[in-house]
Parts: sequence; structure tokens; C-alpha cells
Amino acid sequence: MNFEQHMLRLLAAATLLAAGAAQAQGLTLKAGATLYQPNSKSDGIRGIGIPPGADVDVGSATTAIFVVEYSFTTNISIEGVLGIPPRVKAKGTGSVAFLGDDVLSAKNVAPTVIMNYTFGDASATWRPYLGVGLNYTRFQSIRSRLAPDVKMTDSVGPVVQAGLRYAFNPRMGLFASVARVDVQTEVVAVASVVLQTSIDFKPITYSLGAWYRF
Repeated sequence: MNFEQHMLRLLAAATLLAAGAAQAQGLTLKAGATLYQPNSKSDGIRGIGIPPGADVDVGSATTAIFVVEYSFTTNISIEGVLGIPPRVKAKGTGSVAFLGDDVLSAKNVAPTVIMNYTFGDASATWRPYLGVGLNYTRFQSIRSRLAPDVKMTDSVGPVVQAGLRYAFNPRMGLFASVARVDVQTEVVAVASVVLQTSIDFKPITYSLGAWYRF
């Protein structure tokens, strides 16, 4: 099964689950902007001829996100999050700092499913919420100044989020959220020598946008 088929089945399953809930309350669509802020850590660049202390540091990126949320009850919901894949870039540090920016870059495709608990009554203007879920990250359009052939493994990990909703009226309003995502990958670059590293992105995402409830 390819990536697109996997995601279609995942979203279809979430839709059927929500539609079959006895107390289903409706559908909410969200759209907004997200800052993807890694706090990356790696085990260094390894390979023949690579000086000790060679490392990389992953920079931040921004993108647009789109969220489909199905409510089972007034307080419990499940949401699927997709975004326009941002290009995440890494710069050389340590003994390879002279290489500068864009030593490694890739588009980050990261669909996420989160179960939320929203506090308060449905009629409240301000409603905080907490969520836990699962993130799948796939790296595409990979580029590196160090090698023409680079591969990065996919990542599956947990995500936790906290957010706040503001309602202009029962159908529309604003939201803000912060989430911690577990994203790790193994990087193998093939040039005249084979270069390897493991990157733990440890990203925190900050999102702001609008919602509309049907």
C-alpha cells in the first residue's frame, strides 16, 4: 500500500467512526498557520573522512494547516490534521559549520490524528482543550549539498497538544494550539563515501487559525 492509499484509508476510518457514534454532534473545519519549531538533537555525522564533531541543526519552518474534526459528544472529538508540506532545512554545525545552511533539506509530510477533550459547555465563549494522538511523518524531495543520493526513514510517534477556542457565535470562531510531536529519522547519504546520522527533531508546533462548525 502506498502513502496516498494509507492516508485515504486512515481518513475514511476516522469518518466512519465519527459518523457511527450515537451522540455525534457535527463537523468542524479549521484552517490556519503553523510554526514548526524543532529542538533537534543528532548523534553527529558519521563517515570516512568526516572530522570529529560534525553535526547538523534543524531550523524552523511555517506552513498552512487544514483540520477536519468530528465531535462524538460536547466534550470529546477526533481530528485529522494535514498541512502543506513545509521544507525543513538543516545547517552544518561543529567541525562542518563552514558548510553553512541547507546542508540537508526535505519536505515534511506529516498527517496527524488527535483525540481531544474540550472543557466547558458548548455554549461557552472560551473553551480550552487537551489532546493526544499519533503522527506519521514522511520526508520527500530530499536535498543535500554533501551527497546526490540521500534517504530519510519515515517516523511514527505520539503527539500531545493543548489549545484554546474562542467562539464569535455557535458556528464560528478562532483557535490557538501548541503541540509536542515525536519525530525521528535515520539519514543515509551516498557520495564518494557513505554518510550517516540520526536526527531527533523534537518539534513543537504553534498554530493559530479559524474554525467553522456545520
